[in-house]
Amino acid sequence: MKLNQLSDNPGAAKKQKRVARGPGSGKGKTAGRGIKGQKSRSGVAIGGYEGGQMPLYRRLPKRGFTKPNAKHYAVVNLGLIQKFIDAGKLDASVEITEDAIIAAGLTKQKLDGIRVLAKGDVTSKITLAVTGASASAVEAVAKAGGTLTLTALAPVAAE
Repeated sequence: MKLNQLSDNPGAAKKQKRVARGPGSGKGKTAGRGIKGQKSRSGVAIGGYEGGQMPLYRRLPKRGFTKPNAKHYAVVNLGLIQKFIDAGKLDASVEITEDAIIAAGLTKQKLDGIRVLAKGDVTSKITLAVTGASASAVEAVAKAGGTLTLTALAPVAAE
């Protein structure tokens, strides 16, 4: 097979409808936009416009607050850690740190730290060192004979 013999599957690529290309095209003259009015012209930005009525997004009250300095943690479940230990991607005999968790591919990035949750069960005796953990996760690791220590976040320097 050569490059010039390659072709797409039939029906995979649909031809684009060419508008305003004469009466024979079926989309000539007004190009399917009707006659006159704002929507027939270019640069239309109607979005949430409701014909002069107060738009819904302005009628509804604003609620809530987004904390500007909120911490975002990468979440890892105990069951997943156990699965990676069983697969040989994590070593239970040494301390499992956040860097080891990322290197194993449990999570892509650390964000503001890694938080361990108790979903699933852990059977190996493991030593974990992470930024955060739920109380039930700490209890589950202790029940399996391991330890879970929380590392403190580095304080942000005041400006």
